[in-house]
Amino acid sequence: MGQLVVELLGSGEVRRLAAELELRPTKKLGQNFVIDPNTIRKIVAAASLSPKDKVVEIGPGLGSLTLGLLEKVNQLAVIEFDNRLADRLKQTLDQRASGHSCHIIEADAMNVTSLPFEPDALVANLPYNISVPVLLHFMETFPSLQKGLVLVQAEVAARLVAAPGSKIYGSPSAKLAWYAKATPGGVVSRNIFWPIPNVDSALVYFEKREDPYPTQLRQEVFRVIDGAFAQRRKTLRQALADWAGSPAEAERLLIAAEISPQARGEDLVIDDFVRLATKK
Repeated sequence: MGQLVVELLGSGEVRRLAAELELRPTKKLGQNFVIDPNTIRKIVAAASLSPKDKVVEIGPGLGSLTLGLLEKVNQLAVIEFDNRLADRLKQTLDQRASGHSCHIIEADAMNVTSLPFEPDALVANLPYNISVPVLLHFMETFPSLQKGLVLVQAEVAARLVAAPGSKIYGSPSAKLAWYAKATPGGVVSRNIFWPIPNVDSALVYFEKREDPYPTQLRQEVFRVIDGAFAQRRKTLRQALADWAGSPAEAERLLIAAEISPQARGEDLVIDDFVRLATKK
């Protein structure tokens, strides 16, 4: 249980399993499988997990990362949308990680609202097409999450960790900052995936805020964030007019929150968005 060496999947095994299932990875589902055991162990190490952590993985696919996680932790739940992959994963775990406990949940990750345990950590190779919505859904749905490591498209990773003032700082950056502090975890070679994607990938590590904001404010804060970045070239006086009711009302609320009406969304830290939301 945890801390035991598990036989991970290599390139040949991944391709063999895919052929067995007559599986052709699709861009629609964002399927790019990790085929390098060394990279898997590096990802697991970068997640800063301990055996006592209760971990959830999204999109385990053929089980490359799942096996690596089972080498480290005692409690793991994985969520797989494709029933063929979920069924085959059960066999793979029986063959390569016998005695390790893993809950396999067949579901769309965006619809998951409960797990067999309250997770402490999220570790996942997230499908490119839904990475941000899935991450934010889990942060909202499972407040027990204290940390996580996600492998996403490099462009998305840059947005998630972007600081205010940057051209790539936007809605994903601010919304993740509501929950946690995100830091870059390094770039991952395209060659460790099958099929090889047309874009670079990178890791994002996050730790939950020590001083969480009141849950009841989240919806309003996210409305402010969405408004501020919907037309990011506009000043907040104009960009937040719909949210506030008019440009004049937006200006009044901004001044009350000690924010310049001529500022833009990219100028605000998450504390600013929170303070502004409380003024309405």
